[in-house]
Parts: sequence; C-alpha cells; structure tokens
Amino acid sequence: MAEPSPPRPESRAPDDPGPEPRADRTFLVVVDTSAEMRVALRFACRRAYHTGGRVGLLYVQEPADSQEWMMVEEKMREERREEAERVLHTLAAEVNRLSGHMPILFVREGTPHEAIQNIIAEEPSIGVLVLGAGTGKHGPGPLVSQLAGKMSGKFPIPITVVPGNLSDEQIDALA
Repeated sequence: MAEPSPPRPESRAPDDPGPEPRADRTFLVVVDTSAEMRVALRFACRRAYHTGGRVGLLYVQEPADSQEWMMVEEKMREERREEAERVLHTLAAEVNRLSGHMPILFVREGTPHEAIQNIIAEEPSIGVLVLGAGTGKHGPGPLVSQLAGKMSGKFPIPITVVPGNLSDEQIDALA
C-alpha cells in the first residue's frame, strides 16, 4: 500500500508546521507586481514544502537617478525601504501558508539582474531561482529573457521558469 502524501499546508492542522526546512535549499523568488511573480511564488512555495526547502523573497529597489538633492534622496530611499518591507511582510504570510515556513527576506538596491547575482553569491543556501514567464505580447519578461536566455549557461544555479498562465491546481500538481 502506498504511503499517503503529506497534507497540503492550507489544510494542515494548526500545530503541524510541515516538513522541517533544509538549510541547504532555498528557492529564490524576485518580488515585483507582475501576475507571473505570483505564479513563481506559488511554485516555489509548493516545491519548498514538498522538498523540505525554504523560500527566499528578493525585493530589488532601483537606485534613484539624481544625487543633487541628498535630503530628498534619503527620504525617497527610506520610503522605498518601507514599501519593500510592507510588500515582503504581506507576501511572507502567504509563503508561510503555502510552504509551512516563513521565508527569508532580502532587500537590495540596484538592478534586478545584479541584485540576483549578488544575493546568490552571498547566500550559499540559495539553490534555485524561480521566475515566472509573462504571457503577454511583450514576451516572457526582462529577467527571464536575460537570465534564462543569454546568461543561462553561465548562471551558477538552476533557473526554473514557470509559465505565467498556470492555474493554482496546475502548479500544485507540478510542484
């Protein structure tokens, strides 16, 4: 007789945290406002749950262009940091519900592809980058195009690209 599969985090008992997370496997998701990010996030959460991994959320703040107004620049940086923290804490609750564990939260300043490369170099536990592919007329998105395309052969970890049109049920079945 086959062993029963573990309960889905959404339906687990309140005192059941799910599998213990492994310190050596973090699924990194780059946070933005796109619909495909939500697909990547769910996939990463479900893979983390089923493999005992963790989810890492990376929020990248684009640097401000002007340096001539230092006080204004500092205030803008502070406001961007507060927004990043608000978004990450909102998503952290969803990650906990879907994966059974709180995510690791990262906020970095710079361009997304540089921030991703830097965080991977800094955090040896990050083992997979999970990206959602856009389904619109503009293609899969700049990160997917750059990282999974041009740089994929030189990238230090596997990149999982999740089609942005998958339903929650399809993602759960795949993960």
